Amino acid sequence: MHTRSNFDSNLKELKEMLLDMAQKAESAVKEAMLALVNQDLEKARQVVDGDNILDRIDHEINDKALILIAKESPVATDLRKIIVAIKICTEVERIGDQAVNIAKSTLHIGKEKQFKEIIDIPKMMDLSLDMLTDAMTAFYSEDVVLAKRCAEKDDQVDEMYGKLIQELMGYIPENPNATNQITQLAYVCRYIERIADQTTNIAENVIFLVTGKRYDLNA
Repeated sequence: MHTRSNFDSNLKELKEMLLDMAQKAESAVKEAMLALVNQDLEKARQVVDGDNILDRIDHEINDKALILIAKESPVATDLRKIIVAIKICTEVERIGDQAVNIAKSTLHIGKEKQFKEIIDIPKMMDLSLDMLTDAMTAFYSEDVVLAKRCAEKDDQVDEMYGKLIQELMGYIPENPNATNQITQLAYVCRYIERIADQTTNIAENVIFLVTGKRYDLNA
């Protein structure tokens, strides 16, 4: 009995570490977007430098998960919980990498005069981060319905991405001097679209965690 409660306690701690990591990744994405919109190069550099915090948490979670497997020799459902935690950790770490990519695009643009106010890209980011909140809540509460809802929002992000890329590319002929800026903004759209994809992967892992079945939310 003591072993069981000890295992559950360690598993709960693993979940809470993952939630904390996801909140830090979300915060990094928001900071990177603020840096882009305001051309705040110092903030962009801080986002790049701050990535090592997420990397450290990533290592801590993986170490804790592996120790749990080694010490407790979990079977079936318990093992699935640990494996899913490791997989989700990888996706969250990648979301942190997208924040760094956005910050690097901001640095590439530098202090170039903005050819157009950045309005729609942050909206796309908000939707992607809403997905992340849903996916992590679904993970914590093992809520399959909430996990599946991520797919609907992912379709919306894909639609926004398609429209934004088309719109951005359409600006190049009339703004040839802004080609670098437009290209970097297109990259940023791609990074945000990847955040939505990585979040969908988290949601799929939640469904696997609860049902034991692989589920493709992009199908």
